[in-house]
Order: sequence, then C-alpha cells, then structure tokens
Amino acid sequence: MNDWSANQPPRGRRPRPNRPQGQPGQPGQAGYDYYHGADRPQQARTQPIRSQGGPPPPPQQPGTARPPSTGGTPPSPRPTTKPRNKRRWPRRAGIAVGLVVVLLAALVFYVDSVLQRTPALADYEGRIPDTPGTNWLLVGSDSRQGLDESRREELSAGDAGGRRTDTMMLVHIPAGQGQPSLISLPRDSSVPIAGHGRGKLNAAFAYGGPKLLVQTVETITGVHLDHYAEIGLGGFAELVNAVGGVEMCLDEPLRDPKAGIDLAAGCQHLDGAQALGFVRSRAFAEGDLQRVENQRKLLGALIGKVTSPATLFNPLRMFPLISGIGDTFLIDNNDHIWHLAWLAWTMNDISSGQGITTTVPIAGFGRLNGQSVVKWDSPQASAMFEAIANDRPIPARVVPN
Repeated sequence: MNDWSANQPPRGRRPRPNRPQGQPGQPGQAGYDYYHGADRPQQARTQPIRSQGGPPPPPQQPGTARPPSTGGTPPSPRPTTKPRNKRRWPRRAGIAVGLVVVLLAALVFYVDSVLQRTPALADYEGRIPDTPGTNWLLVGSDSRQGLDESRREELSAGDAGGRRTDTMMLVHIPAGQGQPSLISLPRDSSVPIAGHGRGKLNAAFAYGGPKLLVQTVETITGVHLDHYAEIGLGGFAELVNAVGGVEMCLDEPLRDPKAGIDLAAGCQHLDGAQALGFVRSRAFAEGDLQRVENQRKLLGALIGKVTSPATLFNPLRMFPLISGIGDTFLIDNNDHIWHLAWLAWTMNDISSGQGITTTVPIAGFGRLNGQSVVKWDSPQASAMFEAIANDRPIPARVVPN
C-alpha cells in the first residue's frame, strides 16, 4: 500500500493548513504542501523557519544581512585571524640577523686575506721548545714602503731605504688566570746575534729580517715565540688617524726636529704624524729608555681607543680602521686577523692596569764597536724571563719602578 492509498501524507511532505473550498491557494483550504512553501516564495525568503516553541528571531535591522538559521543553536562566531605581519616579524628578524652575520664573516675573511705575511717563525737548529702560555713579538719598523715623497716629508721619515726596527716588545698572555705582561726590549741592547757576533738588538733585524730577530730574542730570553706582528711608520700613523687621534699627557715640553715634533707640556690631542714623532723621539736625558716608555704609553692609548665603543660602533671610524689593517700589519704565515683581535683585547687589559708593563731590567750603558749600548741586568732579566717561560707571575723585585 502506498502513501496515497493509506490517505497519509507522503514521506517528505507536510500538511498545509485547511483552506476554504473553492478558494485554492487561500488559508483554510485542505491539502498537502508538495512544494514545502514553494508557492509562497516571498514568505520563504523573508521569514526564516524556527523550531516549534522557540523564541522569535530578533528583528532585522535595515541594511544588514541576517545569517542563515540552522533551525537550532545559533552559529558559533568565526575565530579571529591574526594579521600576517605579526606572524612574520620573527622570521624577518632572523633573516636580518643572519645577513649581518654573513656580512661580518665575509668582512673578517676579506681582511684576513689581504694581510701581509712573512715566515718570521721559521724553525732553526736549537730552537727553544714550546713554552706555556702565548707569546708575541711586536716590532715597529722604520720601513718607508708605500710612502711617497710628500708623505715621507709629512712624517719626517727621511729617505732611508730598507727596514730597521725602532721598537721591540714581548707580550706574554698566560694560559690561566695570571696577569698578561708587556716587556720592552730596547733596540740598543747589547746581545749575541747568530753569525754576527755581538751587536745591538736592532742589528739582528737589519742583518736577517724577522727570522733572525725572532731567533735572537728567543735565544736571549729563553721564551718560545708563538706570534709575530710588525707595523711600519705609515701604517702606525694611519691607525692613529683612523680612530680620531689619541690623548697624551706630557710632563715637560718635547721638541725634536729630527722626529718632526714640537709639543707643549700637559695633556693634548695627537694626530697620526704627532703620535709617530712622539714614539720615535730620543730627545731625552735617558735616550732610548725614555723612548720605550713613551712607546708603551702611546700604544696603550691607541689600543684603548681602538677597543672603545666610540670606535667599534662608529662606522666612520671602524671601516677606515678595518680597511687600513691590511696595509698596516706584517704577520707570520700562520697568524690571522682573529689572533690580532685577541692581542688587541689583551693589550687593552694591560693598558687599563690589569697587567704588567715594564722594560727588561737594565744594568747601565756601555760602548760596543764605538757605539753606545744598553746592558741588561743579567740575573734580574733571567728571573723575569724564566717566570714568563714557565707561565708564572713575574716577581715584583725584578720589575723596575
């Protein structure tokens, strides 16, 4: 029996309200709604169906769209989506940091690639075995290489050819928590030089360059050298200018036409040419001994300026400094720019009072081959270098006041 024969409304259809006879389509006429209200399209579009017994829907405001009804629970609100730029900024920041790191690494390797190198620490027969800690030999040469005539005149460098050394310093960096030390080795020191008898220390550099100088220093000190760095006249002046000059305080006026310098007493600002004249001048009663003290003082002031925030975070100073390093330093074949950076931080500690800065103990002056020479106090000097070679603190009794 189908739905029609049972006189029951077909499945899926619902009865319509009774409509008066003879008025089809009007209220009161009996029958079935086969189209589910399709004969009242306007009403179906404007009157949403609600569940029986439920509250009436809120009135619709003009100009707003009413969400479709599900016939029961109202739809849940759509979750709020965060703006894309808020989700992307950590990624962008990471990319920016990565680019900075890459650029800095590229700059470091570029500077390292343009550094001048020489086999200064070549092995020789009977070389001092490796000693604890790290030892540098710093050399200031009077090389005029790269200086034209006007620049030599500006720096009072003269026309001398070749390379000689005016400055030699031994830097010891302890392996543990001890104090680093900076020891000046006067250029006029009377020392034995392999193959040349006895002579001035700077003569070793003139005879055989960095190799013979390293051998001579290791022989007279008993300290194994791990690194070598040399700086010329022009390079030193350029470094001082790159950091904006240095401040120096003089106890008395200094006038030396040979060094091209005329300074008043008191604290003052020195540019590159003035700083170079200050470290080269020997116009003192103690001659070379006063000069090495001035060299340590100015080197400390320069290193302090190089490692200061005013230089490190100032591109106008930092980039000229970095770009000039390649033309300034001559280092051993196995040395790199990061070794120089480590040396700079150590020198900053020394100049700030966290290390020892002094001259090798001196016994007096003498004559050698008609020239004035500096004589070391052998027992005191031996005690100093023995402490360095064994990475022990230097005894206070051997540190000159």
